[in-house]
Amino acid sequence: MTKALISVTGLDSTGIIARVATKLSEMNINILDITQTILGGYFTMMMVVDLDGAHLRFEEIDRELQPVRDELKMTIHMQRMDIFDAMHRI
Repeated sequence: MTKALISVTGLDSTGIIARVATKLSEMNINILDITQTILGGYFTMMMVVDLDGAHLRFEEIDRELQPVRDELKMTIHMQRMDIFDAMHRI
């Protein structure tokens, strides 16, 4: 299974989870785990997703998230889970 970690941060507003989840669903990306919180008016969310169903390369998926970044005025960062895991084992 090819996993990625997606983080979403920015000012809180209605519909952030729905918008990000909808875009991932459109690309056939499954959300495996999700956590979110609001800290002092700032929304933060981390998602572990399964990329195996997507018919796009990692870079293309990241590019497809750009309109969502722009629309929500949020920072959305995606990184490969294997690299994330390796960084935290050192």
